[in-house]
Amino acid sequence: SRFAYLSSGTWSLMGIEVPEPIITEESYAMNFTNEGGVDGTVRFLKNITGMWLLEQCRAVWSRQGREYSYEEIVRMTEGAAPSPGVIDPDAAEFAAPTDMPQAIRAWCAAHGVPSPADDAALMRLIFDSLAAKYAEVLGKLRRLAPFEIECLHVIGGGAQNDLLNRMTADAVGIPVVAGPAEATALGNIMVQARAAGVVSSLAEMRRYIGRSIETKTYQPKK
Repeated sequence: SRFAYLSSGTWSLMGIEVPEPIITEESYAMNFTNEGGVDGTVRFLKNITGMWLLEQCRAVWSRQGREYSYEEIVRMTEGAAPSPGVIDPDAAEFAAPTDMPQAIRAWCAAHGVPSPADDAALMRLIFDSLAAKYAEVLGKLRRLAPFEIECLHVIGGGAQNDLLNRMTADAVGIPVVAGPAEATALGNIMVQARAAGVVSSLAEMRRYIGRSIETKTYQPKK
């Protein structure tokens, strides 16, 4: 269980699985939450904004007559130069703006971050900022975890986001294991199988899932 998990999608959360709640002044200051999990485990986690930023930008660009497929976004992001600075994806200004690209540029201006010159640079800024945020939160988890975190498991829809997974691995400096995408449904099935007596433990449940789905591992370049 020496892993952290990232449930990645429009909204994300990152955490670890522990046997007992972590309740300290430091965890309170960092705004981490303890939630009950299966078999008496505790999910110690923090909520993070996810692809909401890009989804809202795409909606604005679409209204302006610019439609970008995911493949085009990947190509444009990879072709753009690394961002000279990053935004805070969790900033209140990004919670529900009417114009996300404008909100991002306004945040950059207010915080001394160079404003992205075009759509490609804005895409790159979002990906760079999410990867940086994941690394920041993982760093906090490492200070609070009762074990050394050796890899990051990405689950949910974001597990299929190849570009963000690669960038996240480079940012966090440990392997990123992506999958399953349908983690909630699989978890529900396994808990029902446990109730029916088909499986007997959390470890066995994970073995069944591990044999049933393919995962992809991203090694950090550093």
